[in-house]
Amino acid sequence: MPRRFGRFGGAFVPETLVPALAELETTWRAARRDPEFRAELARLRSTLAGRPTPLYFARNLTKRAHGAQIWLKREDLVHGGAHKFNNALGQGLLAVRMGKHRLIAETGAGQHGVATAMIGAALGLETEVYMGEVDMERQRPNVERMRLLGATVVPVRTGTRTLKDAINCALRDWIENGRTTHYLLGSAVGPHPFPTIVADFQSVIGTEIRRQSVAAFGRLPDLAVACVGGGSNAIGTFHPLRRTSVEFLGVEAGGRRGHGRGAASLARGSPGVLHGSFSFVLQNADGQISDTESISAGLDYAGVGPEHAYLKESGRARYIAVYDDEALRAFHWLARDEGILPALEPAHAIFAAVREARRRPARQRIVVTLSGRGDKDLEVVQRASR
Repeated sequence: MPRRFGRFGGAFVPETLVPALAELETTWRAARRDPEFRAELARLRSTLAGRPTPLYFARNLTKRAHGAQIWLKREDLVHGGAHKFNNALGQGLLAVRMGKHRLIAETGAGQHGVATAMIGAALGLETEVYMGEVDMERQRPNVERMRLLGATVVPVRTGTRTLKDAINCALRDWIENGRTTHYLLGSAVGPHPFPTIVADFQSVIGTEIRRQSVAAFGRLPDLAVACVGGGSNAIGTFHPLRRTSVEFLGVEAGGRRGHGRGAASLARGSPGVLHGSFSFVLQNADGQISDTESISAGLDYAGVGPEHAYLKESGRARYIAVYDDEALRAFHWLARDEGILPALEPAHAIFAAVREARRRPARQRIVVTLSGRGDKDLEVVQRASR
């Protein structure tokens, strides 16, 4: 039976997709018990992905906040420049185990597409990536990376021409080609078992935070902060820490100040179905999915993973929205204070973390998951700063 997170989750899909989803879940459960699979995953995490990533004390950013200490979980140092490679590696190995020779993926900011192209090349798999035309324009460096890595980038010209529409196209492809193709879904969204599988492969983030924080400052952090679009880096941070006393703060995209759209499903949405899963979504009174906007392509999504919906409804996590101009300020703070260019996605989380740190005593520790690096966003930042 499809796993649910409270009342959220499930698999609301056409009958034609049920066998592929069942095959994926069976393969994943068997792989988790297989010492050879676990050893190969660990080997490639170390030698290809470059794990573990460090926990870094942001000394100057902490001085800016004049409050709690701010530490950064440096997922921007993973191969490809973002946390997306953690999941792409795991699902790529599952595709090989299932005998699939073709990978398809969707991408918004392009980092998941790059990660899929990288693992496709490393494992010898044909790779196609669906990407909305709007996102292709604002993330041109990543489009070129995918092509250089041997992937075919398929422009999506329907709907809002962003991530939601790219997922629609990838799902249609998978329905038609499921026997030879694995859909490497990039976030903790979609029908079961995707949210659970993605959380499993991304949980390496929170697992390392547990170990590294104890080594660095003798205990677990008081607060863990992560940006939330679909929610994969955040659930990778929160899931392994959910039975501890660590507070969780998820940060969504508020969009342009005063414009009223944004992409904050948890802060401003309501329960509904999107891409095969029941969760919080942005929708109108008739249940039609709303258009979204964000300066960050990776957060520009009208839904969120069902585990986040459960964490919100149960009160285990808080979720807030940060505006475009605030994320831009945080981008420049981290660049000038620490010599690190963050992606615009985690820049939202950096802004929220500094604001939280100002409200807390110096003895507290805040860990922010820096989910990606910012070279992909330089053109967007330059245009917005004019």
